[in-house]
Formats: sequence, structure tokens, C-alpha cells
Amino acid sequence: MHDHHTSERLASYADVLAGELPDSWTSSHLPADAKDDLAELADRIWDLDLVAASLAEHPLQQAAILSRQDGAQLALLDRHDGRDGFLIAAVAPHALPDEAFRGVPEPNGIALADDPFLSAEQVTGDLLARYDAALAQVRHNALDGIQPSQPDRVVLTWQPDGSIATAPADDRASAVLMAHGFVQDPQSGIYRLSGDDTQAQARALREIGPRLDALGIGTALQHPSGRTAPTAAASMPPVPAAPRTPATRSR
Repeated sequence: MHDHHTSERLASYADVLAGELPDSWTSSHLPADAKDDLAELADRIWDLDLVAASLAEHPLQQAAILSRQDGAQLALLDRHDGRDGFLIAAVAPHALPDEAFRGVPEPNGIALADDPFLSAEQVTGDLLARYDAALAQVRHNALDGIQPSQPDRVVLTWQPDGSIATAPADDRASAVLMAHGFVQDPQSGIYRLSGDDTQAQARALREIGPRLDALGIGTALQHPSGRTAPTAAASMPPVPAAPRTPATRSR
């Protein structure tokens, strides 16, 4: 049976650490009986070094997850090297395709001493900096043909499934999109409007243009080759896709 005192110690440490990290973080504890959640977490640990080696010898019996509002997560794990403290690792976004990770170095985890206040400084200056850089890269890779918008223009891109996707540049545009049925993927930051109801989709496209225009934000529609847009959106000028440089990525 897993030691109750050890569980309380991990959870308490995670609570303090979350409160000391920059931005807004919350913590939650996964006990030994949360076997499915622990197995999923182990699969998403973004590490090929210290933490991966530990997990290979010591499967997760408990963990604490630190979560930031933008979807970033860190996993706090027990240490099995006879020293006090814990291990902490980045957690890979679960909603992105494998292709998005190719060519992106793993933000490998680190060992922490038994002092959450000093550890917060270590995490901030080391792991978080590498994690944020890796997150930015995989989210950019996940755009996959969705041209990033600018502060003065929202670019909407038709998807093969009939939905429309966009990556707005600021909160003003985001609020208008969400008010008209777009849903944000918290991992990639991409906003999508379902194509299940084509009449609702066309109505949303008609309505968001004037609302964005009132904010000084133009609207453009980008069509994949071979796709014809509905008449309702025909007034939005297509945007030529940005040139893409072939790259070889390996996860």
C-alpha cells in the first residue's frame, strides 16, 4: 500500500511550488488508485533523459500535476535515488498530432531539492524556459497550413472536413469568433468553426465580418486548392498561402 505520508508530502510540495511559479498555476494530486490517469500521464511525460530513466525502473505510483491557464502542464514525481526532493517534468500536449513534435527537442525534466521555494526559481530559470520554447514550436508546427492572423486581419482557412480554422492574433478577435460558434483548442490555440451545419456556418461568416471590421480588423478567407467556398463567404478575399520550406523532423 502506498504510504499516506508520502502522498501528503508530494501534494503539499506541489501546492507551494505552483504558488511560487510565474503566471497562474494550480496543482492536483493523482493518488495510487488513479491507475488510468497515471498511465496516461506517464505516456505524456516529455522527457528522454532523467525522468524517462526513472519511469523505466519505477512506474508511477502517484504524481502531482501543475497546470497553467494556457494548457501547459508539469508533472511532479517521486524521486528514487535515495535523496530528498522530487523530479519534475514537462507534460506534452495531448491534442496535437505526432508530426508537430518532429524536430522539437524534448524539454527534459530536472531533479528538485526538498525546498519548493528554491525549486520554483530553478524551474522558472531552467525547465519552464525550455518548455515554453518547445510548446511554442509544436503549436506552430500544428498550424499545418493555417496562416497566422495579424492584429489587423483575421485569416480563416477551410479544412478538409468542412470546418474553418483560424489563429487570431489578439483577444478582441478571439471574443468575436467565440461569440459566433468558434471553439478554441487549448493546446494549439487554434479556433475552429464546425461545418456540420453549413447554414449556421455561413451565417457566422456573414456576421463576424462587420463585427471585426468595427474593431479595425479585416477578414480574409483562405481556400485549400480544389475547394470552393460557399456563396456566403465569397466576399472575403482569399489569401495566398505563405511559402513553406520543406523540413525533416524527427520526434
